[in-house]
Amino acid sequence: MGTSGTTGASTTPSYGHGKAIGIGVGAAAAGVGAIYLMTHRASKVTGCTEMADDGLHLTDDKTKRTLALVPGAADIKAGERVELKGKIKKDRGGDQSFLVKTVAKDFGECRASAGAASLVNSQGR
Repeated sequence: MGTSGTTGASTTPSYGHGKAIGIGVGAAAAGVGAIYLMTHRASKVTGCTEMADDGLHLTDDKTKRTLALVPGAADIKAGERVELKGKIKKDRGGDQSFLVKTVAKDFGECRASAGAASLVNSQGR
């Protein structure tokens, strides 16, 4: 009895395109990583700093929310209007703090504080 005309082809699927698929998946992963890094940059907040019982706080000019500052290596003083780069963190109680990475801009003394100080000085005379 003879064979039924098989030509020696295997019935196992071929994975010859695995290298191309691997390159495609790697490129897609690199693209997703690049998009993540571009869109998840550090937050920026701008506002006036003030000293409170529990440390330094900043009132954001845009949202009017008050954030407890975690200054790290940044040199931040109370009574200054600054633009800070960093991350907003929320604790279990819902309180927000701002982990400062850098001081992007220092605009000098807060105008509201300067106005209040001059008002107090003029009334004290």
